[in-house]
Amino acid sequence: MKIGCFALVEPFRSLERQFQAIKEMGISCADLTDNHQGGMLGVEYGFAASVSLDSHPAKIRDLAASAGIELTAFCAHANLLDPPSPDIYSTNEIIKAIRLAALLGIKDVITTEGDPKTVFGEHLTRGEQIFAMVEKLRSPVQWAAELGVKLLLEPHGRVTDTIDGMAAVLDKLDHPETVGICLDTGNSWLGGAEPLDYVKTFGKRIQHVHWKDMPESWLPKRGKIYGCGMGVIPLGDGVVGIPAIVKALKQSGFDGATTLEIFGEENVKLSAKRLSEWWRAAV
Repeated sequence: MKIGCFALVEPFRSLERQFQAIKEMGISCADLTDNHQGGMLGVEYGFAASVSLDSHPAKIRDLAASAGIELTAFCAHANLLDPPSPDIYSTNEIIKAIRLAALLGIKDVITTEGDPKTVFGEHLTRGEQIFAMVEKLRSPVQWAAELGVKLLLEPHGRVTDTIDGMAAVLDKLDHPETVGICLDTGNSWLGGAEPLDYVKTFGKRIQHVHWKDMPESWLPKRGKIYGCGMGVIPLGDGVVGIPAIVKALKQSGFDGATTLEIFGEENVKLSAKRLSEWWRAAV
């Protein structure tokens, strides 16, 4: 199992600095986390770590190589429940992420539905939610299949944070060779599911993992919030039950790349240490 880190570990710093900081923590793998179309003022002036979907791949490849970082995933988290609009990150952006990932040699592109932000999206029935997601993902799946990239769905919304919702989307997309799951331990727990049930239900379709634990103080929010960006405590200090998930993943045959979605240098270092120990001890 590879242990990587989000390329957003220092606020208001460049992508180059994110890679350097990750390496300084003793970690050699990273996700490309934030990205955008065209250009961005914050990137030009060094206070945003976002990747342009229109970048020449050598530009990103050279930054990672200079820091000794292996890129293992490309995040393309989207809004799949609201109507299409030029200002919404959706199908076109996911396709661009897949194309850039392929040029960079990154095999995993991770997406999800996110929260709707319109009255239309809020009032979709469960069947309409699934249709909206599948419709917006149909072309990205075709691009991923063409380019040899895996498109992974992450629990991070009112559909994917449930076992039956995730299963329905996977079934409707009907492309098991290309579409898999990125298990997010914190998001699935926060949405009201049990991360262990994802492992038991989907097995080897889980091909990447986002690690985060959740503090006990978040228990009242469970089932009311669908996803959060970063964990604020080390793995093992919360209520999610990370050691059991590690064991179940290893028993399922998982041996892929994973990402620490955790804020704070000491939290990241301790989490990586514990995760390695749990993995070695699992049988």
